[in-house]
Amino acid sequence: MSWGEEQQREYGYGQGYGGQPGTDPYGYGSYPYEPSYPHQPSYAPQAEYAPYATAPETAAGPVADTAEFEAPSAVAEAEPVAEPEPEAPVAPGPPSPPKRDRYFDSLRAAALIRVVTYHTFGWAWCGMVFPSMGIMFALAGTLMARSLQRPALTVIRSRVRRLLPPFWFWGVFVVLAMLIHDWMPGWQIVYWVVPLGDPPGNAWGEQAWEILWYLRTYLWFVLLSPVLLRLFRRAPLPVLFLSLVPVVVFQFAWDPGDDRFGTALWDLATYLFCWILGFAHRDGVLERLKPAAVAFFSLAAVGYGGWYAFSHQADAGGTYDLDEIPLAQAFWSAGYVLLLMWAKARFRIDFAGLTRYRRLDRIVTVFNARAVTVYLWHEIALILAVPLIDQFWNVPAFEKYLPLESQWFMFGIGWLLIAACVLVCGWVEDVAARKRPRLLPG
Repeated sequence: MSWGEEQQREYGYGQGYGGQPGTDPYGYGSYPYEPSYPHQPSYAPQAEYAPYATAPETAAGPVADTAEFEAPSAVAEAEPVAEPEPEAPVAPGPPSPPKRDRYFDSLRAAALIRVVTYHTFGWAWCGMVFPSMGIMFALAGTLMARSLQRPALTVIRSRVRRLLPPFWFWGVFVVLAMLIHDWMPGWQIVYWVVPLGDPPGNAWGEQAWEILWYLRTYLWFVLLSPVLLRLFRRAPLPVLFLSLVPVVVFQFAWDPGDDRFGTALWDLATYLFCWILGFAHRDGVLERLKPAAVAFFSLAAVGYGGWYAFSHQADAGGTYDLDEIPLAQAFWSAGYVLLLMWAKARFRIDFAGLTRYRRLDRIVTVFNARAVTVYLWHEIALILAVPLIDQFWNVPAFEKYLPLESQWFMFGIGWLLIAACVLVCGWVEDVAARKRPRLLPG
């Protein structure tokens, strides 16, 4: 437009969903619980950009107050103390995993649900109600800024390793299906190995592979992040707001075109602000912004994006769908996502109470641990739902009692097929993260 469980060994977030400590893929990973701002700065020299700091903790919990380690009083020293009997050694149990930030987890789950809803019904207003791709890029930017405390090449290699195996596994089925339907690729098939450009395909499989623009854009952001983060930390607010300039230039001064290179530039420019906004959240820049300034910029950006979308419907084929109007998408997402991320930093929102609702909490867990699988396979699930429903017409009881013509019925069947894909194919995300394969996380 994010995957799996970046909160584990990759970011030092603990046990995560179960398995060995620390792993993730795609920015669709998980977020640590931030029990209190400020936390330790993510980069040493410029501590002013990372004002969050938490008390040091051990596996058993927070370090005790320093008063407990003061010397005893003179009266206490004079009193005889009985020699304590030696206690039997207690085997240390496994450390309990740290709490997860369910606010970010819930945003990612809602973003995935919105993506499936949009691809089922095609409602143009979906992107305005919840700009899921901008949200996912912002969440991925936050995690990328956190992980770049480690060497950049290590982080990039880890990200790529966790993304590509699920993509290859999915791609085998799509490529074979297109080959069976008379597709003959050229050298561009290399983009089915590393999707730094849009992978080629034929019209028969277009609905399945057209979603890969998000993977391509994400990979480019990952590769560019070491440089982007360094620029951001030199001048955080100017870089953040200037990140909207490229999409304005592309719209009014220079059109990069609609070829493989041009579409990649358009997507990078459209979501650059959201990615860098993730940096700003991670480094504590957002919580220092005044509410009036945030409200002014957010409303101005959303207002301009909405105005441009509705006033340029003719240029987008008669629709105000933000996915068809990059400039409107960039500004609408910028204003909307800024409010979400600023509210998180300002009001310490964590949705910790979600854990009281076990079933809902489990659903959020599965969405976050299988985000790559849900994103890649949801279009295939929706494609398969159509011939499956066609077969229902051959059963008189189904024809009589089921709403076979309703898109809502297809929506439900699609989710059942997505669940089947998660069960059958989700283990690839565990393998990519070098963990024991599991049927379901959590």
